[in-house]
Amino acid sequence: MKFKLLVSISKSLLLARWKQTLVAAVGVTFSITMFITLLSFMAGLNEMLDGLVLNRTPHVRLYNEIKPSLQQPIDKSAEFRNSHNFITSIKPKNELLKIRNYGAIVNTLKNDNRVLGIAPKMITQVFYNVGDVDLMGVLNGIDVEAEARLFLFSDYVTEGSYIDLKNIPNSIILGKGAAETMVANIGDMIQVTTTKGELVQLKVVGYFQSGIQELDKVQSYVSINTAQKLIGESNSYVTDIQIKLKDILLAPALAKEFHQLFNVEAMDVKTANAQFETGSFIRTLISYAVGITLLIVAGFGIYNILNMMIYEKMDSIAILKATGFSGRDVNLIFITIALSIGIFGGAAGLLLGFGLSSIIDQIPFITAALPTIKTYPISYNPNFYITGALFSIVTTYLAGYFPSRKASRIDPVDIIRGK
Repeated sequence: MKFKLLVSISKSLLLARWKQTLVAAVGVTFSITMFITLLSFMAGLNEMLDGLVLNRTPHVRLYNEIKPSLQQPIDKSAEFRNSHNFITSIKPKNELLKIRNYGAIVNTLKNDNRVLGIAPKMITQVFYNVGDVDLMGVLNGIDVEAEARLFLFSDYVTEGSYIDLKNIPNSIILGKGAAETMVANIGDMIQVTTTKGELVQLKVVGYFQSGIQELDKVQSYVSINTAQKLIGESNSYVTDIQIKLKDILLAPALAKEFHQLFNVEAMDVKTANAQFETGSFIRTLISYAVGITLLIVAGFGIYNILNMMIYEKMDSIAILKATGFSGRDVNLIFITIALSIGIFGGAAGLLLGFGLSSIIDQIPFITAALPTIKTYPISYNPNFYITGALFSIVTTYLAGYFPSRKASRIDPVDIIRGK
């Protein structure tokens, strides 16, 4: 019964100063709305930017790298074993980029429960022959179906069909920039020169656009069988093994494990794209900082309003305490007022934040640099809404606690005597 009475008194005080109450609630609503919208937009932007690279990047990449031998013949000589040998102009070893024991490595990876899938790849340099001009290019020989399944290859083929690489012999999907330079239309035949000097005719079946202009000017895609034929190698010739894991967080540890196990170079996704991860963290940090600042400012507004309410309601507080209400009761009344503002303002802010985010999500965003993006990116992560709700309650509670503590300590005799 007493609790209902305290709630009734709190309601009366709220309605008595409804304009100030409305201003406080609007402040909380606006803060929560902008907090949700800002975080949703920035998180969506982070996911979009990271996706442009991470969707096309294996979690672990196995490859061979041409480099000088770490141990030179003179180091193996017993005569000079204890000497300091200074060798200059060391040349790399004369070896192919081919991954040795490809079949055994693939079988081992397929039986590894941590591996989601693998996609072999063969990279070779070519020259695109455009009249009398030769343009530098890079051909990526891929397992078409594995590339589409694991690395969303089909999403970046803006014209034509990605599966034509597998179904049509000697076909190529050109990078958009390379196609524009060569004025090559779908269905045209283009000529490339391999590193061995052989001329090969390839049929254009599509355009590829990654969103990174410099890459799209040189990179193109063929099936891995076509790439192997271009340089006259067998079906076992593979330069890269792309691995997608069930848990991306395991990538650094597994890269080290595979390097030692297979005796090949191994690059994990975090090492390859450290700058993107850093950028995402900083953008998210800034978003949280701005959002929390808005909530704190709203909290100060509520604090000031409750302070003024207590000052103007000194007589009412004195009457309450004189009629038997304790300081704890008075404290509870003003905390209830603050929490009411926080709960209703916060709930309205969450709804408006979701609505504003949904509106932004429908706004067209079309640019040639980002072919897979059609609208502004928005993330509907429930953690943002939980964080916003908790902050609205905590902020308004603290904003009401300190004025209520002041009100609970008022001596009614001093107020009456002052009057």
